[in-house]
Amino acid sequence: MGSERGQSTVEWVGMLSLVSLLLVGVLAMGVRVPGTALADSIFEKLLCAVSMAGSCGDEPHLIAAYGTEVGKLADDHMPSLLFEKGSRALPVNFRRCRDTACADGPQRGLVRRSHRGLPVAAFVHVIDCRPGKADSAEVDCSGDRAGNLYVQYWTYYANSATLRGVPIVGRKGFHEDDWESVQIRVRPDGSVDQRASSHHGYNYAKGISNAGSDTGIGPLKDIAELVGARARNGWGPETRLLLVSGGSHAGNSWGPADLSRVTPGDAVHLIPLEKIAAMGRDLKFAIGAPWLKHAWRDPEAEDAD
Repeated sequence: MGSERGQSTVEWVGMLSLVSLLLVGVLAMGVRVPGTALADSIFEKLLCAVSMAGSCGDEPHLIAAYGTEVGKLADDHMPSLLFEKGSRALPVNFRRCRDTACADGPQRGLVRRSHRGLPVAAFVHVIDCRPGKADSAEVDCSGDRAGNLYVQYWTYYANSATLRGVPIVGRKGFHEDDWESVQIRVRPDGSVDQRASSHHGYNYAKGISNAGSDTGIGPLKDIAELVGARARNGWGPETRLLLVSGGSHAGNSWGPADLSRVTPGDAVHLIPLEKIAAMGRDLKFAIGAPWLKHAWRDPEAEDAD
């Protein structure tokens, strides 16, 4: 399956190159033409189309899906991924790869692509609960949700191996396909919170206080939040970091970690997920896809299932 950025034939590249060169010549001669700003914008897109300007980024696709304000915000706030030492798996576009053979990447250093050349990727879902934006039939914007803007970044891994390396029981922690997420919440005052999916719940900082959230034991999670041992529903101030555990790919936004590789946020290929979800009935995964999870419609959902 092709990249969202598209590919060009030799003829298409030649035509765009010729048009681009003509436009450069006109502008270079100082000819005053109507809509110069528009011409500049078209020129930039032409360069992007023929790959003469390097990576053009995902912002145009996000703006097309969510509008200028939200598209830019989604592009800017993608956290950097910090992977646990020894891990190899990378989140990729599941429409191009659903196997570790194409999804695994280097175990250390700055990582932007898998060994097979696939970019590190995340899928974007937006829930806009600001006045005049929310569609109550599609999402839950009631109570404390009202007035907030939520951006969810969903990551797909070829499989999950929570108990990897553990004799006998290691296979019990394995399943094909793995969806995780890191989410931000933009409040009306502009402040930004963040949380990450971790096993059965959502966490912020690593620690034993997340045991109830990780195991899905609601009363234990509630007690930890009641005594202030962890923030409600795993939210905390935005860090723009996602700590990814090896094997399970469980996430945290902060905490001690033995890390060996990183993918900067601006190097993650961002893909709007809404249209894919609309056609998702025919897509089969070993675990629930993002559009089947509670958080897809309720951005304050307590469980990650």
